[in-house]
Amino acid sequence: MAHSSHTTLADVRRLAAPSVAGLSWRDRGQGLLGLVAGAFTLAQLALVGTGLGLGWDETVYVSQISTHAPASYFSAPRARGISLLVAPVTSWSSSTGLLRAYLAVLSGAALFLALRAWRGVFPARVLAVGGALFASLWVTLFYGPQAMPNYWVAIGALAGTGCFLRAHADSTDRAAVWGLAASAALMAWMRPTDAAWASAPLLVLLLLVRRWRRLPLLLALVGGLAAGAAEWIIEAYAGYGGLLQRLSDGSRIQGGLGWNVAVVDQVRSLGGRTLCRPCTGTLPNPALTAWWFVLPVLAVLAAAVALRAGQPARTLLPLACAVTAAFPYLFMIGYAAPRFLLPAYALLAVPVADVLLDVVTAPDGRWRPITATLLAIGLAGHLAAQYAVLRHTVDRSAADRRAWSRTAAELHRLGVRPPCLLTGDEALPIAFYAGCSSAATSGSNANTTAAGIVRTARLKPTAYLGTPTGRPPSYARDWPVHSFEGIRIRVAPAGPGGGPG
Repeated sequence: MAHSSHTTLADVRRLAAPSVAGLSWRDRGQGLLGLVAGAFTLAQLALVGTGLGLGWDETVYVSQISTHAPASYFSAPRARGISLLVAPVTSWSSSTGLLRAYLAVLSGAALFLALRAWRGVFPARVLAVGGALFASLWVTLFYGPQAMPNYWVAIGALAGTGCFLRAHADSTDRAAVWGLAASAALMAWMRPTDAAWASAPLLVLLLLVRRWRRLPLLLALVGGLAAGAAEWIIEAYAGYGGLLQRLSDGSRIQGGLGWNVAVVDQVRSLGGRTLCRPCTGTLPNPALTAWWFVLPVLAVLAAAVALRAGQPARTLLPLACAVTAAFPYLFMIGYAAPRFLLPAYALLAVPVADVLLDVVTAPDGRWRPITATLLAIGLAGHLAAQYAVLRHTVDRSAADRRAWSRTAAELHRLGVRPPCLLTGDEALPIAFYAGCSSAATSGSNANTTAAGIVRTARLKPTAYLGTPTGRPPSYARDWPVHSFEGIRIRVAPAGPGGGPG
């Protein structure tokens, strides 16, 4: 296996010497990774586009630092990392197109750096193929340009694991140690609980396995996690009643974390359902989900090949991190969203690329024509399925977001203009589009009481959004009703100090 993917660290470093063509291995390797990252950015811009409006969760994150609307209620599970990541745009511009372009470029650059963190651990072509496999998933392309944290947790997990392996192999590689700290901080900055799950195998090795104990690595990993989670922990005590209370509230909002097999829910979501809650209905066409079942088989094959080659760590460690990153979303939560498993997909990508290249190349480095052709056909079908789901997801999401924009315009026509308040069904995203605040008296975004809404309605324009069959709350039953695209808009009468005019 030494012909391709099972080159040792020392062998890889020897390859870094200048080649006949005058280009070093490092130059050629970075060129391959740059090509993958650039293609990923262009694919986001071409296939997702910059015109897609903001989604439900995006409006929450963007509103925290936005010129367009007041900050939405920030529930316990959320972290402010993504809000700060998009602040260079949202703090001065309300252009969604500019935000999408910024995130597409940033996500492509981040993928390049995350793959580059593995240099010397796997050959450049393995990293390039792994990056292409991850970047071509519909869920990666869809969420790369979105203001959501899951892609960035995936990038942190991928880069951090690569830096960890490099630093363990070479105690003088200080860049890898700092890279591990930065990657851990990025994960925790975005989602502290996800960071803990994704880095658990690294912590176990550093604490319990003697030959893996390295104080600099332990300090880098723990320090990075602590630095990234510091704001979230401080905010827990400042606004949520303490760390344990915030964790408890987060569990409750997510339906109560505990043993709950959600594997089938995740399969249902693979057809393009960005949130599957409740997760009912038929399963997607097997052609769209086949890759998901092939992926663990390839992971097991990669582990077997690595064990046989006598180089298990660089393959088994990312596989272990992928398992722990996926575990809570497969077995501890009562609903599903494809984005939840992005960190696992990123960590699986490089070992899977390694075994795929090993399958299609002979010991002397030549291609095996039959297996290479079969693999190419399989990958072509896989890419076609990914594109089909991506196109469907983008179209459906765009339609939903255009509907929110139209409802916001109708509210403005009815006199509900900033400063204003919305409550009821889908009030949170529609409020952002309308430039209003949002309020809820129950559910995961509960932030006020009925009496509070009534008081606000006396001071500024307020509306309740309901369904034709739903029963409105008592305070809104006498408000004038307007029907618009299946929504019953109840607008509070003008009060002494405000209200629609």
